[in-house]
Amino acid sequence: MQSKAKTVAEYLKSLPDDRREAIEAVRKVILKNLDSKYEEGMQYGMIGYYVPHKHYPPGYHCDPKQPLPFASIASQKNHMAVYLMCTYMDPEQDEWFRQAWAKTGKKLDMGKSCVRFKKLENLALDVIGEAIKRVPAKKFIEHYESNIKNAAKRKPAKRKK
Repeated sequence: MQSKAKTVAEYLKSLPDDRREAIEAVRKVILKNLDSKYEEGMQYGMIGYYVPHKHYPPGYHCDPKQPLPFASIASQKNHMAVYLMCTYMDPEQDEWFRQAWAKTGKKLDMGKSCVRFKKLENLALDVIGEAIKRVPAKKFIEHYESNIKNAAKRKPAKRKK
């Protein structure tokens, strides 16, 4: 469920108290551990953390007008979610994340890049913080570009009719 909010403050203000408190707590952990080259803002109707065009001019390959997305937090219809592109794009980071989470004893409800939760106490905030800290913008860009090149190599050539 995408928000129409134009700013992070507007987004937070639109949330019910319990969800606002949970999203703000996750936001605080992300901001504490985020490399200074990332920026926070609204992206795709969520609070987004991204590599701005001043640090990565090509932008996001799906929409070059957008800065390169790194992480997001959102309040969805039936849950809240933390989206971590660094785990989606990097099998080693994904494995580390899942193992670190398992050590906390908390149940992990995770899709390809999103950690879904209904209550703040369901999250291993220290693991989320460490996942953010482990991937500075420079490393994220390098891995992103490697993935894009490898994906282009795997695409089958278009057949001529």
